[in-house]
Amino acid sequence: MSHESPSTIETVPFHANRREAGVLVGYDGSDNAGRALEYAAGLALRRGIRLTVATAYKVPVMIYTTLAALPHEPEDEARRKEAVIVLDHARRLLEGYPGEVDYRLAEGDSVGALVGLSEHAQLAVVGARGRGGFLGRVLGSVASALPAHAKCPTIVLDASPDGTDEQAANRSDAQAESADAQAGSAGVAGKSFALPHSQAPVVAGIDGSPQARTAVLQAALAAVEAETSLHLLMALPPLDDPLVWYPELVVDYKDLTDRRRGELERSLGAEIAWIEGHFRTLNVDGSVKVGDPVAILREATRTAQLTVVGSRGRGAIKSVLLGSTSRDLLHHAEGPVMVVPPLADERLEDQPSAV
Repeated sequence: MSHESPSTIETVPFHANRREAGVLVGYDGSDNAGRALEYAAGLALRRGIRLTVATAYKVPVMIYTTLAALPHEPEDEARRKEAVIVLDHARRLLEGYPGEVDYRLAEGDSVGALVGLSEHAQLAVVGARGRGGFLGRVLGSVASALPAHAKCPTIVLDASPDGTDEQAANRSDAQAESADAQAGSAGVAGKSFALPHSQAPVVAGIDGSPQARTAVLQAALAAVEAETSLHLLMALPPLDDPLVWYPELVVDYKDLTDRRRGELERSLGAEIAWIEGHFRTLNVDGSVKVGDPVAILREATRTAQLTVVGSRGRGAIKSVLLGSTSRDLLHHAEGPVMVVPPLADERLEDQPSAV
């Protein structure tokens, strides 16, 4: 049996001013994709950069047993026309949008198309579920895979709680197109597209790893742009009680936990001072909470305007593209979550010592 060990993680070259795609959003015509489009449009306006709207279509391999079974229209042309209709709906939703917009139509797998475009984007945005979702599914395939492979930070918007995505996916194409057209014509009048201002903080999970600090830098940027504060959240996993199996051991777990929590709080102060050194106008605070990291971060998503995590942290190993904490958080989040890959960043040169 082979065993993998933590390895050096390859960083992604990242120069924001060279990423001409700006804010990239995947759009498939679903309700959650519409929310992602609106959110991405607001972010692009806030940053003063281009909005890139992408729709992908995939042509399946078809087998026709008889000449009569051949369709009147080639399958690739039919699928492309369907995708064009979806992209045209995005145009209607963005009618009156004051910023620059680029519309992209890509043939192939949605994840592959978005990953390719992410190399040219500062930020990517997707809805948690699209038309491919089904009842009971928490996270769609694109929202699951894109954060693991994207070459830029990815924001996943939590799924609509009323189940409208399943309803949209189950409607006939004609019904969906009619409803979408009505929404497009009625919803844009007087629309500002600006994201609503919120005093809620941006929350960033940190574990003392360079990957987490890369995420904190992106979280700090988001907080500055939103004119709000940044809260660094460090989770201290509780000690499992081995006394069930080793009753002869006598260990004061509360004392150990309190001591370690105190150590982490002191190192968290160094993390705060480091980020404040790079963002001098930003109000930064932090806390150490004892408990399961996913549960603690999920709780944070309920009140934060954005929760930010690294794609991998201290537990990263070679075969893992998305760490367990970020992956599980995406499945259970109750607010927008940004997953940040290991971007190259010169500001990491003066990062604090490891926790």
